[in-house]
Amino acid sequence: MNYRLAHVASALLALTVAGCLSPRTDSSEIHTYQLRLDGWPSEARPGKLDGPVLLVSPPQAEPGFETQRMVYVKRPYELEYYAVNQWADTPVRMFAPLMVQALDQNEAWRAVIPLPSSIRGDYRLDTHGFLLQQEFLQQPSRVRVMVQAQLVDLKESTILRTRAFEVVENATSENPYGGVQAANRAIVALFAQIDSWLRQCIQHSPECVADGAGAGSVGKIKP
Repeated sequence: MNYRLAHVASALLALTVAGCLSPRTDSSEIHTYQLRLDGWPSEARPGKLDGPVLLVSPPQAEPGFETQRMVYVKRPYELEYYAVNQWADTPVRMFAPLMVQALDQNEAWRAVIPLPSSIRGDYRLDTHGFLLQQEFLQQPSRVRVMVQAQLVDLKESTILRTRAFEVVENATSENPYGGVQAANRAIVALFAQIDSWLRQCIQHSPECVADGAGAGSVGKIKP
């Protein structure tokens, strides 16, 4: 009897060890997604040789969004995270080079340079409060992207304008991948808004603050 019990215990131990060492094939496989500039012009643009140089600071994320985990909301103020779906990097870090790439297509600039850099610029774009979330507060679910932008005139050491940008896109399906598709559309729409606003501001157009949404007044930067 003791021999049979020992034999069964040894068999169970062998199965347990084999299970621990074998590759996982269950449904907990991690799915990883990217942000892309799909639909944005990719051809090189002729920059103005006498145009200003724009420096772009690293964007800062809203608290709770400094993570690769994909954020979703089922009720206001409560952030939740998908268990097996994630971004390839934190969204705010993917946002940064895409913004530089998008703005560099604007022929108004001689160059658009990410910071840190030793190149001297004429303007600096600071962005903070970045968030990207899928909201299941209605049907269909929606993806919301928000960021606060501030344009600084470096030669005059003044804040020209500040403005809040927000884009909402309906998801194509009620799952993480539907949210990813909506997020990529929202990012492109957000860059289009920022690009247009910057062009208006450096041209001193009234439309730079015409809608009043998040618009700030000119202010001197403290040394």
